[in-house]
Amino acid sequence: MTDFRTVTEEITVSPQIELSDVKRAADAGFKLIISNRPDGEEPGQPTAADVAAAAEAAGVSFVHIPVRGGPTPDQVEATREAIAGAEGPVLLFCRSGTRSIVTWSIGEAMSGARPRGELVELGRSAGYDLSGVLGA
Repeated sequence: MTDFRTVTEEITVSPQIELSDVKRAADAGFKLIISNRPDGEEPGQPTAADVAAAAEAAGVSFVHIPVRGGPTPDQVEATREAIAGAEGPVLLFCRSGTRSIVTWSIGEAMSGARPRGELVELGRSAGYDLSGVLGA
């Protein structure tokens, strides 16, 4: 069972999920799953198509926004748009959850939705150090 890490009431990040985690996410009330993990990073990881099929079967929306290294402005914006269009809580994942929380937090900081210090604290509470990314 993958560790879902709550960041806010609406945002949770996670290391790589398994297909069985999709139903668990649906049962927990998530309405959207965002994969920030490129296919083929590691042998045996579920593909985005497999996760999308499991999400569809569970009644959860799915978006694949693969991030390699640091997120680009387009990836940050695509993530913000997907979250804005979600009809409830969102689960984002990548290999460790770091790219997901970084991509989300940069979007929050750039839009002025949350101060950088608050984002760093939210990251810390979820087990991620965002101080180097957000400079707070």
